[in-house]
Amino acid sequence: MKFRSILIASTMLAAWSASAAAEAIKIGVTPGPHAQILEAVKPIAAKKGLDIQLIEFSDYVVPNAALDAGELQANSFQNQPYLDNQKADRGYKIESVGLTVNFPIGVYSKKHKSWSDIPNGGTVSIPNDPTNGGRVLLLLRDKEVIKLKEGVGFKPKISDIVDNPRKLKFIEIDAAQSPRALDDVDAAAINTNYATQAGLDPVKDPILREDPKGPYVNLIAVRAADKDKPWVKTLVESYQTPEVKEFVLAKFKGAVLPSW
Repeated sequence: MKFRSILIASTMLAAWSASAAAEAIKIGVTPGPHAQILEAVKPIAAKKGLDIQLIEFSDYVVPNAALDAGELQANSFQNQPYLDNQKADRGYKIESVGLTVNFPIGVYSKKHKSWSDIPNGGTVSIPNDPTNGGRVLLLLRDKEVIKLKEGVGFKPKISDIVDNPRKLKFIEIDAAQSPRALDDVDAAAINTNYATQAGLDPVKDPILREDPKGPYVNLIAVRAADKDKPWVKTLVESYQTPEVKEFVLAKFKGAVLPSW
């Protein structure tokens, strides 16, 4: 009995020590797929000694500000062009440490069943941040709806449109408000996470959809000062696993695509 007691005590001590040694980090995410995927990552990371706490943000601006200020240890919600734009505008010392998933952006409509039904002079809303707004303009260029100036890169503006045969009117709104615009415009470009929150199917419902290839793969970002810390490697390895890939494919059925 004495040996058994010692064994039980040793086991409890080992479990307590492992728990005490777990490193806790806060990760900023937007609601929807990013949060859901990180929930699937949490138990994998926990087995590697990393305790993940998710902090949800309803927009695309605050997560980088919170990360830069040290209120978070990482975030997972953005692509490289968006991060580059934020760093250039705000001076953030934030770096990408691993690729996650891709969300092909879509154009939706409540009033029209296909893009060809959009009338001349119709109104189209696009996100008001340079990266996502530019992304939609590039989509429309690729679909031969508009023509843009040469050399616009990944962040064209409405003022860069040089040919608009159907005289479409473009309205810029906050990305998070895009689903609400559907009642007031002929079509609205909506990021996948906001589309799913609004009950839209990002595979079946868009009347135009972005090619999933390209620079808009999402990423995990951390402060530059932290990028070589052991927990960062653990986080990325926990995310980029076959189990998480299987979860993404089964859960989102093509609306979200693994990119590792």
